[in-house]
Amino acid sequence: MIQILLSSVALSIIHATIPSHWMPLVAIGNTEKWSTSETVAATGFVGFAHVLSSVLIGIAVGWTGYAIYSQYEWVIYTVGPAVLVLLGIIYLLLDRKKGHSHQFDHIEEKKNVSKISLIGTLSVAMFFSPCLELETYYFTAGMHGWKAIIAVSVVYLIVTVAGMMLWVYLGLKGLEKYDFHFFEQHEKAIAGWVLIVIGIATFLFSI
Repeated sequence: MIQILLSSVALSIIHATIPSHWMPLVAIGNTEKWSTSETVAATGFVGFAHVLSSVLIGIAVGWTGYAIYSQYEWVIYTVGPAVLVLLGIIYLLLDRKKGHSHQFDHIEEKKNVSKISLIGTLSVAMFFSPCLELETYYFTAGMHGWKAIIAVSVVYLIVTVAGMMLWVYLGLKGLEKYDFHFFEQHEKAIAGWVLIVIGIATFLFSI
């Protein structure tokens, strides 16, 4: 369980750090003349909507892993780690394509839009733009039962939303002037390497 929690924290931190998750909110907050507290609070709502859809998909994936493990216990020691490594390799290959992007990119900034309407629009856009990087880990977590699935969901929710709010706060304090282009363009590669390391570690610790 400790390994599952630590791996979930690592993936969640990477997820929250993706520039497309917080930079647009910094820009919108500045454009709309929101206070720091208002922008950070808005990030909490938008981040929760985004994580909620990702968690719902993850629970379904985790249930699949649990159902398989209940019938074939040996899967947890072989297939589970192999799936993580394989998906990590796939992410490395996908890194050559266009980087991670959310519907933030398609929302025009309009000063006349009310705060509630704007936050609502962003929340809906992010809800329908779930991240799939962590869903793969739900499969392995599901083999350890519902406690592991719930643990991953709670960690993912808290760490990702808190991380997004922290980055927005730092962004409003001037951090957006730094270049995060490399991280944004290679987010899939970073997630891929994390999945490969977790897969190998899971196999080694189960021997």
